[in-house]
Amino acid sequence: MPDFSTVCRRQKTLNVSLPYRGGTGPLNLLIDNTGIKAEGEGEWNARKHGGPKRRIWREIHMRIDEVTLEVRAVEITTSNVGDAPMLPELLV
Repeated sequence: MPDFSTVCRRQKTLNVSLPYRGGTGPLNLLIDNTGIKAEGEGEWNARKHGGPKRRIWREIHMRIDEVTLEVRAVEITTSNVGDAPMLPELLV
């Protein structure tokens, strides 16, 4: 059973290591984003007590190897950030 006693639920950052196999030829990358809805305290309160719901949307920007479909980079931003501003971050 995992030990969650040292993990803070309100942690602001999370460092993730994405292992991948090295290649010998050219690397073709796919870059895309998708939106996810995160349920915040406002939505829980609205369900429990009634009232307006406050939805939190986040964008997940991904860099994926076209051949192996391995995820090479991930950045999470607010919903108003598109792929173009995140491109330099994803190519590092």
